[in-house]
Amino acid sequence: MAHLLLVEDDPQVRSALTRALTGLGHAVSAVPDGMAGLTRALEERPDLVVLDLGLPDVDGCEVLRMLRAVSEIPVIVATARDAEPEIVKALDAGADDYVVKPFGAAQLDARVRAVLRRGREQAEPEVIVVGGLRVEPAAREAWLDDRRLDLTPKEFDLLHYLAARAGQVVQKRELLAEVWRMAWGGGDKTVDVHLSWLRRKLGETAQRPRYLHAVHGVGVKIVDPGR
Repeated sequence: MAHLLLVEDDPQVRSALTRALTGLGHAVSAVPDGMAGLTRALEERPDLVVLDLGLPDVDGCEVLRMLRAVSEIPVIVATARDAEPEIVKALDAGADDYVVKPFGAAQLDARVRAVLRRGREQAEPEVIVVGGLRVEPAAREAWLDDRRLDLTPKEFDLLHYLAARAGQVVQKRELLAEVWRMAWGGGDKTVDVHLSWLRRKLGETAQRPRYLHAVHGVGVKIVDPGR
């Protein structure tokens, strides 16, 4: 059973979908406008949001953009707007699927299950191996040459992000945004400090790197020292 949040201004459609989706085994919360939907999404953390675009207070695409700025909750847009530019706009704003009214509850249920299934598949972390370095996202553990590394939560997040992109140069601006969820500016030194701590735990230095290599003026990357 999934917890769904339905953001729909038409009371008849809202009531009918709530009944139908509940009958199909889902727990459904429903609200009539965009700001209420945004608030409930952040408070309740549903498994998926079904979002109309033609809302009375804020356009649904704007609600989607605001939600995407703070959350990765899956969103299915369910709307009467069938023009291709509207579909592209919603998908570009972060929608996971788009269904045009009128539609049956069975079709929406199938789309919900498909989106949630894709999300589960993407969320299943794989073990990342780079040379003698092994990162296990599910257990939030990292090992170097069969020795478990004693990492803080943020050090693990940083190592995981870099290891998942082994061989790629990652800008410090990107690390601050993706690992710390901070804008580049006031926390500029945060990345450097954590990289220094991480190097120490990997048994290396900036002057004698093995895994963690700085690319001057660009960023940093993790490499397999055996290659």
